Order: sequence, then C-alpha cells, then structure tokens
Amino acid sequence: MKQNTRYILFVILLLIIVFCFSGIYRMPYYVYKPGAADALDPIVSVDGSEKSEGDMHLVTVRGGQATPFQYVMAKILPYHQIEKLEDVIPEGVSEEEYTQAQLMQMESSQEASTVVAYEAAGAELQIDYKGVYVVSVVKDLPADGQLKQGDHITAVDDQRVKEATDLTSYVTSKHVGDTITLKIERDDKQLEKKLKLQALPDTQIPGIGITLVTDRDVTEDPEVTFSSGQIGGPSAGLMFSLEIYDQLEEEDMTKGFQICGTGEVDYEGNVGRIGGIDKKVVAADKEGCDVFFAPNEQDAEDSNYQVAKQTAEDIDTAMKVVPVNTFDDAKKYLEEMPANNKKDASL
Repeated sequence: MKQNTRYILFVILLLIIVFCFSGIYRMPYYVYKPGAADALDPIVSVDGSEKSEGDMHLVTVRGGQATPFQYVMAKILPYHQIEKLEDVIPEGVSEEEYTQAQLMQMESSQEASTVVAYEAAGAELQIDYKGVYVVSVVKDLPADGQLKQGDHITAVDDQRVKEATDLTSYVTSKHVGDTITLKIERDDKQLEKKLKLQALPDTQIPGIGITLVTDRDVTEDPEVTFSSGQIGGPSAGLMFSLEIYDQLEEEDMTKGFQICGTGEVDYEGNVGRIGGIDKKVVAADKEGCDVFFAPNEQDAEDSNYQVAKQTAEDIDTAMKVVPVNTFDDAKKYLEEMPANNKKDASL
C-alpha cells in the first residue's frame, strides 16, 4: 500500500515538473499569433477634435519567445507562426534592445503619420531635422562594437546628417574598403568613430551594418498626442494617419463603420508592406471590423493585399478587404464610401 502511495506521489510530482517546464522553459523559437484590433480614438488625440460615430482601429500581431506548451499549440492552431529566435532577434541583441528598437520604429511611424495627415488636411506643421538615431547594429559588420543602439549621428566626414537618407546616400556612394568618420552623441558626450566600409550580406553595397530612424522635431497645430504604450513597430502608420486626418476634418471619415487596416507609411504617404497580415485579418474580423486596408504593393502577385484577401475568404468574413498603395487611396475610399445608414450597408 505504501509503495503504491509513493508511486502515485512520484507520478504527481513528475506531472507537476513537466507542467511547469512546458509553461516556463523558453525555447529558441518565436511564436506569432493574431493580436487585437484596438480603437484608435483613445490612443490618438488631436486637440479640439470630436469623436466620430465609427472607429479607426490599430491591428496588432502578438509575439513572444515560445515555451514548449506554446510551441505545441502553435503547431495545432491556425494562423500561428513559428520562427527561429535568431531570425527574429539577431544574435547579440538582447530582448530589451529588440523591444526598444520596435518602440523607436513606432515613434518614427507616428511622426510620419502626423506629417502625412496634417499636410493632407492643410493644417499647420513644422519639421526640424536633427540627425539620425541608431536603431540596431548588425553583428560582425563594421559598426559592431563601435556604435550602439540610441547613438545620435549628426555628421559623416564633416557633412551634416539631417535625416536617414543623407547618411545612406553618402555611404552607398562610396566603395567597399573606404573609411568614413561619423560624429555621434552618446550619453551627452561628443564622439568620433572611424569605420571601414564592408559589403553588406549577399550584396556588393558598401555599408557599416546599422538600421536608422530620422530624429525629427515635428511641431503641429492643433497638437496631436499619442498613448500607444508598449506597442512597437512601424505597421500602424497608415491607420494613425487616417485617425489623425479624421480628427482634423469636420466630416466623419468613418461614417459609422469600424475601419481596420495596416501598413507602414512614409513621409510621402506611400504605404509599405508589413509582416503577419493574415493574423491581422483574423484579429480585425474578431473585432467586427467592416473594412480592412491592406498594402497593395503596386499590384505585386504576393502582395499583402493578396494574402489578406485570401485569408478573408478562408475565414469567411464579411469584412471588405481594400487594396491601397498610398494614404490618398485609403482617404479616397473612405470619402466615397456610403454612410452606414443600415446594418447591411454595402461597402
């Protein structure tokens, strides 16, 4: 009897250990899955604006380093994606540094969306260019060990760097083996770094192995504020710009509908490709969105729009998937969209 009791206790203990291991141990994999489709009105606020009848939505993908349990579930559940950890977070980059890089991209996206929306609305806007920030450093390339995330680059070879294109254009005009001198600000100190250009991986393009964002001071009137918290990445740009424009204009751009979408937006209003769009379609459908804007990529065969359209068909949603190449494409669609006078209004 005692032996049976010991055996039962051993099995229970073993199961507890296995359960804890499966829920705590971190595997060298990253799992992506559908996130949320949050209304933007509480996140973006233009002074003096009034709330629209409908909502613009920021759509997210959830992601994190996989536990054994999460890995197994991702193998079973639809619209879950497993990636090797080193393909998501480069070797030598901590999870904190990766998160910070995502937040820097979000901040840059908010600036670009503000510029696009205010220019489209004819509102007052001033932009001061102050240099570029290092977002990340690629291992085993010239910047590795010389530059750090958050370094503020102000000049290259004594030429002022106002924005990212100034630096990238200058570097790519050089040759592999050339040396450049960067002036940087780090922790309130002025530093100079000499870097020998090297061919970037799988190319003959000279580079130093960094990603950048432009440091701009954007001053707008009326003022816009963001409260996106720990949401990172650039993919909310299009929806930010539409929400800001909607708040700047007297006309209700939503017309009572729930408007979702995704896509990075640049300062000229071009909408760029993003990752995980199938998961974003699923999240938007669960939220009950009526419209989903997807980057069309100039009618590319494997565009975000094509993937989003196929996903919408697969999950049998009534949500309308709309291809867009620019902010103006989305704006025009909303302007021409009939008001939501009936629940079955055609889009």
